[in-house]
Amino acid sequence: MTTYRQQIEQFDAPTAAVEDISGDYTIDPTHTRIGFSTRHAMVTTVRGQFTEFSGTAHVDAADPAASRVELAIQTASIDTGVADRDAHLRSADFFNADENKEIRFVSTQVERDGDDWVITGDLTINGVTKAVTVPFELTGSAQDPFGNVRIGFEGGTAISRKDWGVTWNAALETGGVLVSDKVKLEFDVSAIRNA
Repeated sequence: MTTYRQQIEQFDAPTAAVEDISGDYTIDPTHTRIGFSTRHAMVTTVRGQFTEFSGTAHVDAADPAASRVELAIQTASIDTGVADRDAHLRSADFFNADENKEIRFVSTQVERDGDDWVITGDLTINGVTKAVTVPFELTGSAQDPFGNVRIGFEGGTAISRKDWGVTWNAALETGGVLVSDKVKLEFDVSAIRNA
């Protein structure tokens, strides 16, 4: 039997065609996924993503501490593939997207060990700002057919949504709750070096 991890590892090997990835980058929204997953009714996982966002990064490969990242996500762009659920997530029960138009992340510390990067920063959701740490892996660098230098990173972390005031829930008759407090954040990032 092939495991999920083995299936994922069957992708083509990442490229490392760019020797020095240092520079200023803009996140490519058409090749980037900012997603999340959480447990529903404690029996299954619901996945979603945000479809509108922008971000920049300054990467300093020689001095990673000088690197920085900023990300702005349009809260109303949440998409789980179910219109009614998405409308509920945009409501005051969850993100209150009419009042809180953006989710923001601004890095405060960047560390590196080879292809492994750890980015700590301030995550603002619903007007509440808390520090989070996200481990990333540099998954490749290349010059694309259009002459752009691209880098790719994958990473993720888990947060407690209650820490940001996202507390709506419903108790289940069998025990437990409808929506888990724990939310996994998932980042598949493609960024283009600025000319």
